[in-house]
Amino acid sequence: MRRVLMSSGALVVVIVAVLAWPIAAAAPTAKPEEVGFSTERLHRITELMQRHITAGDFSGAVTLVARNGRVAHLEAQGLMDIESRKPMQKDAIFQIMSMTKPIVGTSIMMMVEEGKVRLTDPVSKFIPEFKDLKVAMPLQAAGAGGAGRGATAEPRYYTVPAEREITIRDLLTHTSGLVSGGLSSTEARKVAIKGKESLADVIPRLGTVPLDFQPGSRWAYSAQAGMDTLARIVEITSGMPFDKFTKTRIFDPLGMKDTFFYPLEGNARLVTRYTRPQGGGALQKAAGLANFQNGVYFSGGGGLASTAEDYFLFAQMLLNGGQGNGKRLLAPRTVEMMASVHAPDTLQGRPRGEGYGLSMRVVNDPVSRNTFLSQGSFGWSGAFGTHFWIDPKEKIVGILMVQTPNNEARTDFENAVMYALVGSAVNATGTN
Repeated sequence: MRRVLMSSGALVVVIVAVLAWPIAAAAPTAKPEEVGFSTERLHRITELMQRHITAGDFSGAVTLVARNGRVAHLEAQGLMDIESRKPMQKDAIFQIMSMTKPIVGTSIMMMVEEGKVRLTDPVSKFIPEFKDLKVAMPLQAAGAGGAGRGATAEPRYYTVPAEREITIRDLLTHTSGLVSGGLSSTEARKVAIKGKESLADVIPRLGTVPLDFQPGSRWAYSAQAGMDTLARIVEITSGMPFDKFTKTRIFDPLGMKDTFFYPLEGNARLVTRYTRPQGGGALQKAAGLANFQNGVYFSGGGGLASTAEDYFLFAQMLLNGGQGNGKRLLAPRTVEMMASVHAPDTLQGRPRGEGYGLSMRVVNDPVSRNTFLSQGSFGWSGAFGTHFWIDPKEKIVGILMVQTPNNEARTDFENAVMYALVGSAVNATGTN
């Protein structure tokens, strides 16, 4: 009897442990015609990717197209690694770089909903070193084009006080001027990550870096610093490291079992990155990890790795108005705010037809953007070639995963998906 009771207790422990383990959400599938797509036309995506692979634009790709929450197309093509000739697989893991940013946006909006952050809050409320920031004003050297300074001379500038503090909204919309590609980026190198430093070590030092322009006066992409600062604010307001926050509050609830910051090296499913030399030529294996990928720095600007199916679960949550896998992460009104235009295409720095929301692009004029996506479509891309968008009108999620930058493939993929659309979202079966 004692042996039976002990066995029963062990069984209970095992059952509890299994129940507590995060459940991976399986993406429901559909035949293309069931959700308003043409099978024949969706096959053009496969042909498109193969043309790019054959042309040497990238080694391989995973493409996913879903409508009404059901995956109608999921294909893996080409190679994960050229040297070993390893075929691409559907669950291959990609470094998604700036597709990390919408996950940061979601994290910050969770803090907004909990009353811990306001969009209008100055960043200095959470990181005091950001008080009294300066704006860099370039000095023209003597002689045309700065002649006589020398090609390696550091740019000269003076500073003026910022007219106002930078806010949470400024960081989300890339209108802060913080390390946005100008003098600010040059100065930021002086306070760059060293060794095994974390967000808590590095972000306060950015308070010494001058801004590129007066806050809110234009749009300029803060590739890493802006979103890294927001990730640090999530850590401060939630009381958790950013990797733990995203895992417990976003990835586990949605069943995203293959999305993470670390470890990256040694993962058999991680796709090898390649670059293509300017002017063409064979793909070349990219250098190793960036300095910010040090094992303890959780970059909001571009630190995550994921799969096409995992990222679909995140994108579908946004399309569902903040709910996925039976869990509500955000209110519908919050997602609507994220997908609204905060930085219009009339603001200096934005391309025509494409405004910017809270951590994502927003198509506000398809004709001006020269796109077949619906007005109101939103999403973002990654520096290594990953790309996603959400079309709320047509209830579509499109995801492209490659590991070599190629803007033409991104646009071609968007259009190929929309060319395959032959039925309305209302008439397509599934959840509207």
